[in-house]
Amino acid sequence: MALFSVEDLRVTFGRRGRTTTAVRGVSFAVEPGRTLALVGESGSGKSVSLLGATGLLPSRAEVRGSALFRGADLTRLSPARLRAIRGRHIGFVFQDPLSNLHPLKTIGAQIGEAVTAHERVGRAALRRRVLDLLGEVGIKDPERRIDDHPHQFSGGMRQRAMIAMAIALNPELIIADEPTTALDVTVQASILRLLRRLQEAHGTALIFVSHDLAVVSDIADDVVVMRDGEVVEAAPAAELYAAPRHAYTQALLGAARHGRALVRSPEPPESEQPGQQSERQSGQRAESAPLLRASALHMSYRRPGRKESFTALTDVSFDLREREIVGLVGESGSGKSTIGRIVAGLARPTAGSVSLRGEVYNAPGDVRLPKSLRPAVQVVFQDPYGSLNPRRTVAATLAEPFVVNTDLPAAEIRARVEALVARVELPQSVLHRLPAQLSGGQRQRVAIARAVALEPSVVVADEPVSALDITTQTQIVALIRRLRAELGTSFLFISHDLGVVADLCERVVVLNQGRVVEQGPVHRVFDDPRDPYTRELLDSIPGRVAHV
Repeated sequence: MALFSVEDLRVTFGRRGRTTTAVRGVSFAVEPGRTLALVGESGSGKSVSLLGATGLLPSRAEVRGSALFRGADLTRLSPARLRAIRGRHIGFVFQDPLSNLHPLKTIGAQIGEAVTAHERVGRAALRRRVLDLLGEVGIKDPERRIDDHPHQFSGGMRQRAMIAMAIALNPELIIADEPTTALDVTVQASILRLLRRLQEAHGTALIFVSHDLAVVSDIADDVVVMRDGEVVEAAPAAELYAAPRHAYTQALLGAARHGRALVRSPEPPESEQPGQQSERQSGQRAESAPLLRASALHMSYRRPGRKESFTALTDVSFDLREREIVGLVGESGSGKSTIGRIVAGLARPTAGSVSLRGEVYNAPGDVRLPKSLRPAVQVVFQDPYGSLNPRRTVAATLAEPFVVNTDLPAAEIRARVEALVARVELPQSVLHRLPAQLSGGQRQRVAIARAVALEPSVVVADEPVSALDITTQTQIVALIRRLRAELGTSFLFISHDLGVVADLCERVVVLNQGRVVEQGPVHRVFDDPRDPYTRELLDSIPGRVAHV
C-alpha cells in the first residue's frame, strides 16, 4: 500500500498573460520503508513535481492531478491543513543547507523550531531533544555545537543539521532534494549511510531527488526517470540498471562516469602526437621547466574571536606543465580552494612561493605578478551566479577583460566577444541576457569564456562542475578539453569528484588536512593508490561497484 502517491500531476506557471507547462502527467508512488529516486537533468521537473504535490509552489503556479498522502489529497487541502502535515508527517531536506538555514540563528534554535511549530515543549526538554537529534545524525560533541551558527558548520555538518530538522517529529515520509550535491565523496557517502540508517530505524519512506544515477544506485529501491516534465521510465532499481529501456536513461547511465573512468587511463590531449602517449601514460613527459610551480606553500591565519592560529596548508608543492590539466582533490577543508586562491594571486601564502615561467609572483612580502603578466592566470569559480554581476549583460561581462587590459576599439571588442560566445558553444542571443536569464550550465560557460578571453597561460577552475547535472558536467568537461587543445591553456582543476578528475586530468594531487599525501599520473594514483586516505576517497565513490 503506497504511503504517498502522485497521479497525473500537471503544473503550469502563468506570467504576463503567458503560461508555461513545467510538469505533464507525472505519476509515481512510494511505500513505507522504501526509497524512491526521482532522476533527471536540471529542468526535468523533479523538484517542481514534489513542490507542487506538497503545496510549496507560489500562487502563480496551477497544480492539477492528485497527490495522496495517507489517503488525503494534498492538492485539495487548505493551507492550514497542509502546514499541519508538512514537518510533522512529511520532512524536507533541501539541496543547499546554507541557503535554507537562517544565518543569524543557532543550529539548536532552528532544529528546535521544527519541533515547536507543531508541539508545545518546555525549554529544558526541547534542548535535550535537540541534543539527541544532533547525536542521532552524527554531529560530534553536540553539547558544544548546539549553539553554533550555520557558518561555523562544514557543508556536511549543515546537511546533517537539515536532516535533524527533517526527522525531528519522526515523519512517515522524508523528501530529500539533491541532499548530496556539491559535497565531497566521503561526506556524500556518510550522508547516504545516515539516510539509510534513519530509514531502517524509523521505517520512514524516502523520496530521493538527484541528477546522478551513480549516487542513486547506492540508495534507491525504485527509480523514476524524468525529462522535460515527463516520466520517461520507471522501474525497480535493479531492473533499470541492468536493462534500461529508454534512450535517455541509457544516456544518463553512460554519463555517470563515477567509477567507470577510474579503471581506464584518460584520453590523451588532442594536441599530443601519437609517439608521446606512452610517455604521458607512464607519467614521464619530456622533462622541461614547468609552466607554473608551487613551492613549499604554507598558509595559516587567525580565526575571528580566537587566539590560536589555524593552519590551512603545510609544505604544499606541485608543478603544472604547458598544456596540462592537473587535478587537485580532497575533502572539504583539505586546502584545495586555498591553493587555488594563492595560485590565482587572490591570497598571500604565509610561506613558500608560486612562480610562472620561473618568475615568482606570489610569496610573503611585496611580491606581485607584473601588470603585463596579470592576464596570464585566470579563475573559474564554483558558483557562476555568485561570480557574475547580476546587473550586467553577458556582452558587458565578456567585454570587461578587453576594456581593462587592452586598447582595442569598441568594434574589435564586440567582434571578440561574439567569437568568445561561439568558442564556448553558446548562441549569440545570450549576449543581451542577464545571468538570471541563463541556465546553470550556460552561466558556467560564460564564466569560462571570461576566464579564457585573453588566452591565459593558466586557468584555476575551482569546482566548476560540482553544482551541475551530470550531462551538463560532461559538456563542460568536453569544453575544457577543447579549449586546452585550441588555446594551449593549462588548467589547475579543483574538484571533489574523482570520476570527473579521472576523466579529464593527466596528473592528480591528493590533499588531506592541508598536506599533499599523494601525487602522480591519474591512472597510477587511482589504479594503485599508495596512501590510505586516497583509498578511502576512492572507496567512497558512489556506484563504483554496483551498477555503473
